Amino acid sequence: MNLIIDAGNTYTKIAVFHNGLLYHKESVNRKNLSQLSAILKTYPTINRAIVSSVSSVTSEEVAPFLHNILVINLSVNTPLPFKINYDTPNTLGVDRIALVAAAHKKYPAKHCLVIDVGSCITYDLIDKNAIYQGGIIGPGLQMRYNSLHEFTARLPQLLPKMQTNILGKSTTSAMHSGVSLAMTVEINGIIDEFSNTYKELVVILTGGDAHFLSKRLKSGIFAHSNFLIQGLNYILEYNTDK
Repeated sequence: MNLIIDAGNTYTKIAVFHNGLLYHKESVNRKNLSQLSAILKTYPTINRAIVSSVSSVTSEEVAPFLHNILVINLSVNTPLPFKINYDTPNTLGVDRIALVAAAHKKYPAKHCLVIDVGSCITYDLIDKNAIYQGGIIGPGLQMRYNSLHEFTARLPQLLPKMQTNILGKSTTSAMHSGVSLAMTVEINGIIDEFSNTYKELVVILTGGDAHFLSKRLKSGIFAHSNFLIQGLNYILEYNTDK
């Protein structure tokens, strides 16, 4: 069985896979890794793991829980099932590597654009020849709301809400239009830009805000809630099933 540890900016996601099927998934506080002990007791046949971290969680913090388990710490130097065409590969986030791996696994020989809407919004392109070509990084949904409040004197702190009308009739509705609705327009426009170059483009939407945004985005987008951990599981299998 495979253990997946994805340490993100806010939470650490822990998952268990067997023969490609997801058996268990949970999120814990970024620094609270004690739940690993309970998971390993529940699934004693776990014999390999992959650790992906974009936060301050380190492999050294995870190691005490993973006795007698083969552990791969994901980095750009980890053998991958695709090539990377990126000017600064050492700065490429492991979360983006995992998402591209998942796209390559699920949609082989296709041009794929993976859109991950979380703390940040990222767009990552892997072409039909299994070459990662780069992408885009921008502020996420809540980050945009936070910035309006934190960098102005009077604008309130709001939670995301989707507007039906682009024209705001109050300060709050204008803010919702300027963030939530404008973000969907932005995403649709970027999809069009990529589609002009990469014909028959497969677009995948994932991340914590994917469901909130999906109804206002172009039809034909594939939404995947567990895409990142599936990509990590694929990389783990790629490195251990040889």
